[in-house]
Amino acid sequence: FLYRHLGSQKKQSPTTSSHHFLTSLAEKMSTLPLSRSEVFGELRRELYDDEEFHQSDVHIFIIMGASGDLAKKKIYPTLWWLFRDGLLPEQTYFVGFARSDLTVDALRTACLPYMKVADTEADRLEAFFIRNSYISGKYGDEVAFSNLHSHLLSLPGGAEANRLFYLALPPSVYLDVTKNIHRRCMSTKGWNRVIVEKPFGRDLQSSEELSNHLSSLFTEDQIYRIDHYLGKEMVQNLMVLRFGNRIFGPIWNRDSVACVVLTFKESFGTQGRGGYFDDFGIIRDVMQNHLLQMLCLVAMEKPASTSSDDVRDEKVKVLKCITPVSLADVVLGQYVGDPKGEGEARLGYLDDPTVPKGSTQATFATAVLYVRNERWDGVPFILRCGKALNERKAEVRLQFSDVPGDIFSAQCRRNELVVRVQPNEAIYAKMMSKKPGVYFSPEETELDLTYRSRYRDVKLPDAYERLILDVFCGSQMHFVRSDELREAWRIFTPLLHQIEKEKTPPISYKYGSRGPAEADELVQRVGFRYEGTYKWVNPHKL
Repeated sequence: FLYRHLGSQKKQSPTTSSHHFLTSLAEKMSTLPLSRSEVFGELRRELYDDEEFHQSDVHIFIIMGASGDLAKKKIYPTLWWLFRDGLLPEQTYFVGFARSDLTVDALRTACLPYMKVADTEADRLEAFFIRNSYISGKYGDEVAFSNLHSHLLSLPGGAEANRLFYLALPPSVYLDVTKNIHRRCMSTKGWNRVIVEKPFGRDLQSSEELSNHLSSLFTEDQIYRIDHYLGKEMVQNLMVLRFGNRIFGPIWNRDSVACVVLTFKESFGTQGRGGYFDDFGIIRDVMQNHLLQMLCLVAMEKPASTSSDDVRDEKVKVLKCITPVSLADVVLGQYVGDPKGEGEARLGYLDDPTVPKGSTQATFATAVLYVRNERWDGVPFILRCGKALNERKAEVRLQFSDVPGDIFSAQCRRNELVVRVQPNEAIYAKMMSKKPGVYFSPEETELDLTYRSRYRDVKLPDAYERLILDVFCGSQMHFVRSDELREAWRIFTPLLHQIEKEKTPPISYKYGSRGPAEADELVQRVGFRYEGTYKWVNPHKL
C-alpha cells in the first residue's frame, strides 16, 4: 500500500524518472532494517526537498469537534490505523478540542467500538493514546483558542511543529473556528493545513462566502476540502483505468458510448438523522459532490501529469462544459414504509420523528446532465442516488452503443464497462460470447476483475486513511479546489432554489424498491437501455 500510494506523490525533477524513484523505494523497503514509521521518514525525504522536510519533524493533528460522531466513528479510528501501521511520522501528537468537558479516557471509551483493535495490539493502542490530549472550550471564544495554542506549544517540539486542523464540525461554526485558528493557533515555524468537511455551503452564494472567508485566512495550498469518495479505491482507479490502458482510449467518447450512469444507493433510511438530512436533502448530500466528482474523473481529458493542479484543472474544464440542470431532467422521490416489510422498512421518511411534518425533502433523485464538449456532446450522464432502496451500491457504468449491422437477429445486448465502487470492489465488462454447446447462440457474460478474488491478501485502506495521509504528504489531488467547488454549485443551485421555492412534491416509492418508476422511464427516454436479463455475480461468493 505504501509503495503504491506514496510512489504517485513523488515530486519529479527534470532528470529523475518515476521508474527510478519506485525502484529506489522498493529497494529501501526490502533491504533497510527500518520500522515502517522510519520508512515513512525516508519517504518524506524523497518526496520533499531537505529544506522543507527539516522545518520540523514534529506534527500535531488537532481534531476540532473531537466529541462528535464524525470524530468518534471516523477520525480517531483512522488516526489509530495509520499510527498502528507506522504510516505517520514518528513524532506525531493528537489533540482534541470541543465544547464538552471530556478526558482522554472518555474519548477512548467512546472511540474503541469503532477502532478494530486486535488483542495483540494493546501496547500499540496504549502508545497511541499516550500521544493524545484534550482541551475544552467554546468555538467562538478567542481565549479558549489561546489556551489551545499554549497547550500545543507545551507538547514535545510543539514550538516548531507542523499543525493539521481537522474541522469535524457543523458548518455553522466554521467561520468562528477558522478565524480563531488563524488568530491564535497557527504555527510560525512549521506549516499549517486545514481540513474542511462537506457540506461546503448550501448553494453557490453560501459556498462563495465560505470560500472567500477561508481564502482571507489561508492560502489555497493550506486548505483541504475533503470528499471521502475521492479516497475510494475504485474512484482513484478511474484515472489508471482510463489513462493507463490503450484499449479504452479510442472508445471513450460519444462515438462509442451511448450513456454513462453514476449510481449511489443505500438500503437504509435516515435512521434518526432525519433532522440533519432534511436540511440538506439527497442532492446536496450525495449528487452535487460524490457523483459529480466521479463524473469529472470519467469525463475529463488526460491531464499533463498526475500533479494535483494538473488533475484538478481538467476536472474544472469538464464542469465548465455542463449547463445548469433543469427540473425537466430530474425525478425526485421520497420513501414510504412497506407494510409487508420488517423493522425500519415499515416506516417511511415522514415517520421519522426528527423529520418536520409534511416535509417535501427528496430522499431519491435521478438527474440527467450533458457535457457540452467535443468528446461527450449528446451523451447523457445519468446521476442516480437514494436512500431506502433495494440494495447498497455505488458504481460507474458506461453503456456502449449498439453494434451496427446486426447479424444475430437482435440477440446481442449492449456492452457495458462497470466500475463497482462499493461494496465488493470490482471492474467488469459485459460482453457477448457464444453460448457453450452445439448451438451458435450468443449470450451475455463478463470479463471480471473482482478485487477479493484477484487481490486476496491485500487490505484496501479506508478512504479516510488515504486522504489524511495525503494531507500529511501535502498532496491535494484528491481534494476539492475552490474553482471546482464553484462550478459544481453553479450546476445545481438553480435547481435547488426552484425545488425549495416551489416545494416540488417528490414521488413516493416503497422502502426497499428500486425507486420511483418515473426515474426508470427518464433514463430510458434519454437513451439508457435496461435489458434486465443479466446480473453480475460476485465470484467471491461462489
